[in-house]
Amino acid sequence: MTTYEQRQHELIRRIAIQAQRQPLLGSGLWFHHDVRDNFYYAAHLFAASIDPEARVPFDKEMTLASSSQMMLKVLKLQDKDPDSPTYGHWPLRLDPVPKEARPDPLPVELMGSLMVYFYRDHQEYMSQPLRAAFESAFEHIYRSRFYAKEIRQFNHHEAKYTAAKLIFGNLFRDYELVEDGHRSLVRTLRHVRENGMAEYGALPWFWHWVQAFTAAWELVDDIDINRDLGDMLDYLWHERSLWYLKGAWVGPHSRALPHDVPRDANVLFDYVQFGDFPLPEETPRPEFAAFLFYEAPEDVTRNALDRKQPMEVAKYAVKAEADSPEEGRKIHKYAYISEDYAVGGVWERVREFDNEQHRWDVSLPLDRSGSINQLFFFHPGEGYTEFDPRHESGACEVLFHKNVVAALYPIPEGEDGRIVGVLPKGEWLREENALYGRVERTYIAVRLMRPYEAEELADRIAVESRGGPSGVVVETIGAEEAERLCIGSLQEFAAIQRDNAPAFGEDGGSVSYRSLAEDELTLRTNGQGAAEAIVNGAPVDFGKYSV
Repeated sequence: MTTYEQRQHELIRRIAIQAQRQPLLGSGLWFHHDVRDNFYYAAHLFAASIDPEARVPFDKEMTLASSSQMMLKVLKLQDKDPDSPTYGHWPLRLDPVPKEARPDPLPVELMGSLMVYFYRDHQEYMSQPLRAAFESAFEHIYRSRFYAKEIRQFNHHEAKYTAAKLIFGNLFRDYELVEDGHRSLVRTLRHVRENGMAEYGALPWFWHWVQAFTAAWELVDDIDINRDLGDMLDYLWHERSLWYLKGAWVGPHSRALPHDVPRDANVLFDYVQFGDFPLPEETPRPEFAAFLFYEAPEDVTRNALDRKQPMEVAKYAVKAEADSPEEGRKIHKYAYISEDYAVGGVWERVREFDNEQHRWDVSLPLDRSGSINQLFFFHPGEGYTEFDPRHESGACEVLFHKNVVAALYPIPEGEDGRIVGVLPKGEWLREENALYGRVERTYIAVRLMRPYEAEELADRIAVESRGGPSGVVVETIGAEEAERLCIGSLQEFAAIQRDNAPAFGEDGGSVSYRSLAEDELTLRTNGQGAAEAIVNGAPVDFGKYSV
């Protein structure tokens, strides 16, 4: 058994145990918040139940029956009325009564293709009623033609439509549909190679690309199509490796669920592929990382795992939303990645889905401490709550340069006059306008324009700084960098940083800072959406950014 197979078996076992312990709701399902979780957990429990080598603390015969019943319950929720506008679909949210829940276009996009893959590998262990239910569901999906859409925006929805064309065309020997899917695949691959990933840091959407195209790669038996699917998956894993640090998703986010910020938790595909961080206790949304696998090229794996030499990643993506004000806009993203930490983000403010753009952070490798692994500040925007630090306002300008990020917050008069931040747990020294910390092998200096209040919570330190327009400068160094600077303790690090404070403008419209590497950094904003970022006397050069 290979190491990746060992990790997959570990996931199947762990998720199966979680499923077996999950209490049933009155409907007989485990979850009402998302129909897909019922299928995903049942699939893992089924797989563990038929594996003679799986060492699990339950009766496999009983759980094989219960997982089969769970999948049957999910399959029965499909809309099977050919005259319905939601024919072939499942409901997403199931409250209050699942069988009365309104069908939604989302579940079938990904779950339908994953069902085909699961059925291929496990049908011989299924009861006749369960096999019949799957086959009936596939026919309704195929006849629904939900996937019959033109490629216009090159996003995760269209990636899943493309994979579905290939998978269901192959399943039902509809070679015209297969050809349509192949054309869509070639167009999509050409687009991302020429324009970058418009969903530049979107979780879980990025993984939906990986899942959909990996399932198609496994299920479609055509040399030319498989070559193009392999090229697409090579591209995706190369993109992932650029923004990867021991389980962390480095740099900006354009879409994130609550479990992705401020601690990376959607990590199962990373865990199976790279395996260089401890598996977290919680596994939210186990979307088939334990079943699907496409081995990344050797150079991609090397990129992801070898961080001995710090590197800068400077990329851009072209927004592709048709008929949107953002269409054709370049979005520049940056990261500086070392073996101990990464600093990065996105230069431009974009109004993303549900206002979830996450402009910048310091990312640390995942560990088992239970602490968050991201550090960042922002001005609260639409959707923000105390327990959900994903939603920022547009009042932020940034400067990225290697291990330093400077941010200004030109908060308009009359709006919430504070910035908030989150810090990982560790050893921290607190001063009026500064926090100096050591977290594992990383030293972090946080300097704020205004005084702040900090509260230590179970998994983080929450910071709030009030008073109107504001700013923050964060500089980070690893243990080896600290040794070269003759820094052997947090106290020594703080002493050096105290003598090197940033200079904020009185109105919060500018900040200047000399880094420990003696780079001169200046950020200025006019408070009206324009900023000037200067490094060593010259404006930041976006010419070095590539797709």
